[in-house]
Amino acid sequence: TAMPTVVLMDVSLSMTRPVSLDGIEEFQRKNLAVHGLNMLFEHMASNYRLEFTALMAFSSLWELLVPFTRDYNALQEALSNLEDYDKTCLELALQGVSSVVQQEWGNGCPCQVVLVTDGSLGIGKGSLRHSLQTLKHRGDDKKFPLPYPFPTKMFILCIANAEELQMTDAMENLEELLRLSGGDGQIFTVDGPLCMKSVQAMFGMLIDRAYSPFHAVLHCGNLSSDVQVFPRPEPVVVDEEVEPIPKAVSTDLEIVGFIEIADISSPPVISRHLVLPIAVNKEVDEVGTGATDELEEEPSASQMAGKSPNFCVLLHGSLKVEGMVALVQLGPEWFGMLYSQADSKKKSNLMMSLFEPGSDPLPWLGKISHLGPVSEAAENPYGEDDSKSPFPVQPQVKRSYAQNVTVWIKASGLQTDVQKILRNARKLPDKTQTFYKELNRLRKAALAFGFWELLKGVAELLERECTMLPDSAHPDAAFQLSHAAHQLKLASSGDSQYAAFDHNIVPMHTDFSSMFLYRM
Repeated sequence: TAMPTVVLMDVSLSMTRPVSLDGIEEFQRKNLAVHGLNMLFEHMASNYRLEFTALMAFSSLWELLVPFTRDYNALQEALSNLEDYDKTCLELALQGVSSVVQQEWGNGCPCQVVLVTDGSLGIGKGSLRHSLQTLKHRGDDKKFPLPYPFPTKMFILCIANAEELQMTDAMENLEELLRLSGGDGQIFTVDGPLCMKSVQAMFGMLIDRAYSPFHAVLHCGNLSSDVQVFPRPEPVVVDEEVEPIPKAVSTDLEIVGFIEIADISSPPVISRHLVLPIAVNKEVDEVGTGATDELEEEPSASQMAGKSPNFCVLLHGSLKVEGMVALVQLGPEWFGMLYSQADSKKKSNLMMSLFEPGSDPLPWLGKISHLGPVSEAAENPYGEDDSKSPFPVQPQVKRSYAQNVTVWIKASGLQTDVQKILRNARKLPDKTQTFYKELNRLRKAALAFGFWELLKGVAELLERECTMLPDSAHPDAAFQLSHAAHQLKLASSGDSQYAAFDHNIVPMHTDFSSMFLYRM
């Protein structure tokens, strides 16, 4: 459920350029950046306290000032002690981000990168301009760090207004940097003259875009509970639609039923989230949304709800004790599940996993809307002693992919099929029918995939087997192997006459019935 943030702070000399505020007091651009970041950290401490955040500084080198933490006091203290360094070298800093994230989270955890800079690209080798110009002229050992091997959202906050950036090619280069990162982010610039107020407004837009908490109401019949879902669920675009429209999770989450864990098994999901009850009184607020002390572990549902009766806590405990999950409707024809997940022997969390949008995201359950209470069934679908299960639901129509179709997901599967052909080839003519059956199965699959090289490769293997036949081998074996190899080569040419999908290679007709072999 983690979606960590790396704040990358520019501490090059250009960030020390003075900014006159109201013609009286002078600030450096770095001071404005620190002010904006303090605002961000205060917001996250109050509303996004489960977020892990790291702080890095860079100029010609990079330094990890604060490793991933939930202690926002430590982050703010590090900001107050920033030093000034030399020129800007953004490429090295981006490499540093990759190293820090992968060391802590690996490649599977999505991460947000917040780059705070004044828009100066640097000078000469190591500058962003030079890095982007040399992208296509690099070896594998000197690749540009973007895109990262882990999912990334990059937010670039410029302590400069758009007019200033457009006077040079800075904006174009920053846009290219955003595109290389995956494009799932945004560039923010100051609106109007540089001042505390305009920088606050810019960081406010970042908060609205990436760090606004997701509050929802969880309903189950007449019971309900205000909850926060962390991290914030992202809109999902359904590729199959003619005009794809992003589907967003509703703020009204409706539990439609409960099902045993064994029946739902380990379903495919698009994301997982932590569900926490929202505190409703001052005493609880200090526990549930407090911000100043370091939080080493996520607060449990009971901690977040305090002493007040709370449906979310009841639900969590019930699911944990009964070994069940709750099916929850996220929006029109979109479902997910709520379940208890243990982090340790003493601690567990209420989690929510999102299924793919659709009325039947889990084929073995059938359509979610067709499920109903066990009490309404004519007879108990689980049997009187729970000895059977109504799942998986058998489809009324036999699906085409239920036929015996050859699929190679891993190299080992293809290798097994080739070895099966070779084993039968060595037992010719006794295994003639089996040999041609396996050969035609592989041929059809190769033609369907356009895998011409496989046909050529198997033909060469059969020719090699033919040359390695022992003297005691039946003469029919050599004829069949040569015939099969020749037919595969013709099919690999792509000629419609020989590469027809429905065509089968038939055994070569030979007659050795009148031949008698004697052992001398």
